Amino acid sequence: MGRWPEWRRERVWELWVEGYSLHAIAREVGMSRDNVTACVAASGGVRPAPRNRAERCLSLGEREEISRGLARGESFRAIGRAIGRPHTTVAREVNRNGGRRRYRAQRAENATWKRARRPKLSKLALDSRLRGVVEEKLERKWSPQQISRWLRRTYEDDPAMRVSHETIYLSLFVQSRGALRRELCKQLRSGRHLRRPPKQRSKHQGQGQIPNRVMISERPAEVADRAVPGHWEGDLLLGKLPTGIATLVERQTRYCQLVALPDGHGAEAVRDALTSSIGSLPEQLRRSLTWDQGKEMREHAQFTIDSGIQIYFCDPRSPWQRGSNENTNGLLRQYLPKRTDLNRFSQEELDAVAAELNGRPRQTLGWMTPAERLAEVIAPTRP
Repeated sequence: MGRWPEWRRERVWELWVEGYSLHAIAREVGMSRDNVTACVAASGGVRPAPRNRAERCLSLGEREEISRGLARGESFRAIGRAIGRPHTTVAREVNRNGGRRRYRAQRAENATWKRARRPKLSKLALDSRLRGVVEEKLERKWSPQQISRWLRRTYEDDPAMRVSHETIYLSLFVQSRGALRRELCKQLRSGRHLRRPPKQRSKHQGQGQIPNRVMISERPAEVADRAVPGHWEGDLLLGKLPTGIATLVERQTRYCQLVALPDGHGAEAVRDALTSSIGSLPEQLRRSLTWDQGKEMREHAQFTIDSGIQIYFCDPRSPWQRGSNENTNGLLRQYLPKRTDLNRFSQEELDAVAAELNGRPRQTLGWMTPAERLAEVIAPTRP
């Protein structure tokens, strides 16, 4: 990798930032995928900042003049006068790069760049107290942005206990700045060891046909603007087929509930499980439920009779219409990865996962946690 032409290295980073895969980049630059991976992984997927030479440093042209002067047998003073530098600068340059007989301009140039690499220690490397708090939150699967905002809110009067989410990412991904333990990358939502550019996500396909459904266009305005608590979004989270669980997210507070489906995710099983779960909520939190067009909700009419909650169905292939639930399902994959047998989790274990997720601060809530926001919402109604 060290022998790559600079233009090729730059092309790798241009394509990486544009979102190309490692395979596509390898084809474009005419290198193996392993070499491209090594190039990108060396800085954790973060494009290195361009290096700049200080004006006081010798240039490659000046080094070439020094080399030619030495070949002619000139003194350090004569060479210094020719390039406009003190003779002591020329002497130090030659002596640190092999002496008169072995000095070569390009070799000296490369050695100088190599010696100049002095990565600045990050704030996390210098402050063990801050590093300990960040690592503890990462172990609890908080995102770097959640940690950064929580620190700002919790330690308002202590600037030493603040760190940007970008610094946390760099400390995880860039080995030369590795103040944080490398294995903590596994606690991130993506679980990756490389910083990847955003990519377009494919749309969900294959919704079932539901008879007598009430569409989202008929949903009251108070649901859309999140002004009133008690309106929920729901969906199935599938594991190793045929296992799955139901996920519910309250739109105003982002508070989530997970519902075990030990009897499968057929329409009747989902109806009974949701009726039981939502029936445990306070009355002011039981207003409506927005769901995808999956066949598991074919018993929606009976569910409404049993629970008193109206179900509204999203348009086909429109998961953004229940965006809070989609986002939460993505977060849940940290705890319940794809192809996991979800039947091995009891309702108590799912409640523990939900409690941990509800204890993570959210940007949409002003960095409050869903649990804090829910308590704030229902407190005025308590006697």
